Amino acid sequence: MIQPLEELVEALCTLPTIGRKSAWRLALHLMERPEQDALKLAESIVRVRQKLTRCKRCYNYSETELCPICSSASRDQKQICVVEKPVDLFAFERSGRYRGVYHILGGVLSPLNGITVDKLRINELSMRIINEQPGELILGLGGSADAETTALYLARIYRQQGIRVTRLARGLPVGMELEYVDQITLSQALNERTDVHYES
Repeated sequence: MIQPLEELVEALCTLPTIGRKSAWRLALHLMERPEQDALKLAESIVRVRQKLTRCKRCYNYSETELCPICSSASRDQKQICVVEKPVDLFAFERSGRYRGVYHILGGVLSPLNGITVDKLRINELSMRIINEQPGELILGLGGSADAETTALYLARIYRQQGIRVTRLARGLPVGMELEYVDQITLSQALNERTDVHYES
């Protein structure tokens, strides 16, 4: 096997949803394209890694200290939607229906996988709530068992502080990641969100 090609395939295999067969197709496609195209792709990857950082408020990707959403005067700063990862934020933005701000947790609670409270941005969310005193916290998490556990944990903490905590309506397919939900379903779920109830 040609070593450089094999190394490219191995690198492509580390990307989400890319199996070995797809990685081979991509690698061979890149080899068949003009060299300039491959260089342009490589430069784009390097540039985005160098230029982007994390927003110090919501932890979305940004070129500046605050991302365009957090710094926008047209967004409702008193409504925070808590999501698991940046791709979920982009799903909400594509729907075009949400006008508040976000907080990216960086995952969901999963003790079996070693993801505990201290591994997520829950302390940062608590500080935001103290400083910003939002009127509503929307739990925009997925439908997995771990996401459900995380939602109930957050609801228990923040409802005790007198904050309205809502979740997306149950029209979302159980177990489906938000990034795969179509825009109409996500918009409906956002519009029909409900208060989170838990047993104390």
